[in-house]
Amino acid sequence: MLPSSAERDDFATTLWSVVLQAKGDDTSARVALAELCRQYWFPIYAYLRRKTGPADNAEDLTQGFFAHLLSGNGLAVANPSRGRFRAFVLACCNNFLANELAREAALKRGGGRVVVPLDDAETRYRLEPADHFSPDKLYERQWALTLLDATFRDLEAEYIQTEQGALYTRLRPTLTADEAPRYVDVAVEFAMTEAAVKKAAQRLRERFGATLRRRIGAIVEDPSQIDDEIRGLFAALAGT
Repeated sequence: MLPSSAERDDFATTLWSVVLQAKGDDTSARVALAELCRQYWFPIYAYLRRKTGPADNAEDLTQGFFAHLLSGNGLAVANPSRGRFRAFVLACCNNFLANELAREAALKRGGGRVVVPLDDAETRYRLEPADHFSPDKLYERQWALTLLDATFRDLEAEYIQTEQGALYTRLRPTLTADEAPRYVDVAVEFAMTEAAVKKAAQRLRERFGATLRRRIGAIVEDPSQIDDEIRGLFAALAGT
């Protein structure tokens, strides 16, 4: 049986909590913040790439921004009352960019302090569908995709843990716009009844919803904001 959302507390600590802790000398908090930065690196890269142009320049700025953030300098004004965490990250990025442009001295690539994996940044950027999103809209879209990818990874890990990884792989398309498998075909493949497959697909949808809510619960201070964040996520994916 898969663990319920109440049985898992992987994301009990909110991003804001991590940020506020990282203002001090808590080593574990800084490690957590570094992980969060790794989650945000591509949305920030895509934003800077769209806003500033050349790939090399965007890579320099992305590395420089996260080095700045991890040094603690970017956290001086961190305050949950300022709104959503991703808006805080983007505001920090814009402040950093303004300072860089004012000094007319973009950091050399990495600056000897590579903090996020940018090796495939431009390749990944070029694989994105052609669009006319503004840098801000593109950032929101990439944030949404990153959050969904993390949710899918969490689900896959749960199913693998219970030795149902193959079933998850077959039923995952039922969660997306991909062509979903026929339940009767899955039933034959896994020696299940069609009714059991339908039930498994329903359970997967329920686990997806709970896992997504838990993920989003980690980026808000108040659980009452979760539904609004979910609406924002799908609006970002729709480009609205």
